[in-house]
Amino acid sequence: MKLETLSEQRCFGGLQGIYRHQSDETGTPMQFSVYAPPAAEKGPVPVVWYLSGLTCTEENFTVKAGAQRFAARHDVMLIAPDTSPRGAGIEGEDESYDFGSGAGFYVDATETPWNKNYRMYSYITSELPELIFSEFSADRARQGITGHSMGGHGALTIGLKNPEIYQSISAFSPICAPTECDWGKKAFSGYLGSDTAEWAKHDAVALIASGSRSGEILIDQGEADDFLENQLMPGRFRQVCAEAEQPVNLRMQAGYDHSYYFIASFIEDHISFHAKRLYG
Repeated sequence: MKLETLSEQRCFGGLQGIYRHQSDETGTPMQFSVYAPPAAEKGPVPVVWYLSGLTCTEENFTVKAGAQRFAARHDVMLIAPDTSPRGAGIEGEDESYDFGSGAGFYVDATETPWNKNYRMYSYITSELPELIFSEFSADRARQGITGHSMGGHGALTIGLKNPEIYQSISAFSPICAPTECDWGKKAFSGYLGSDTAEWAKHDAVALIASGSRSGEILIDQGEADDFLENQLMPGRFRQVCAEAEQPVNLRMQAGYDHSYYFIASFIEDHISFHAKRLYG
């Protein structure tokens, strides 16, 4: 699995890089971002995965969140993958912002023609980690996961489905109940077909209701977010967690919207949250 370095810059004593490789899962070249803190030069450090939202690439979080300063301070590596395959050659993949390119929803598609390339669940949980742990000074035994919007959905569902891998979970403005909102219904019907039982396997509310558990989950949600009620539904997640006695710290932030200004305002809290749990 050949790794191509696209860029590397010193940043807060560590190294910020953008890389590309040919993915077996997606059948396309895939890019990702890695911030290695100064501590990584001395030995493997914990990893925090960041999954981005609709329309985003690996670049949005890397450039806009201001996370490197805090990752350096807390000795954690940040990894930000892309959100979908690019240039798969599927008819219609670039027609809308909420399906196809930039909108992989972190599932393995089962419906033709998407099932050949749109395998983001396996890419995130299997293929990319193997590359990371072979090429970077990252500790496989200490991993956390976070993300924003569609990526918040990915962080919650992937974390809940794999508690043996991810010791900490957080999210910004996650799509908490994708089986109940327009974004999720469109994506899941296109990628997974009409069987809603398959949809539920990638719905954080449904996973908690069916018995999935984690340590305390941290969620930040802006009260001025235009997508709050119709697409994100954090109240549904809080309710099901209360019923299941699953610890969740849902912080509603007055005046904040869905943008990266919001993420930048609270990213330090999230990195600290993960570091405390990954360093024990």
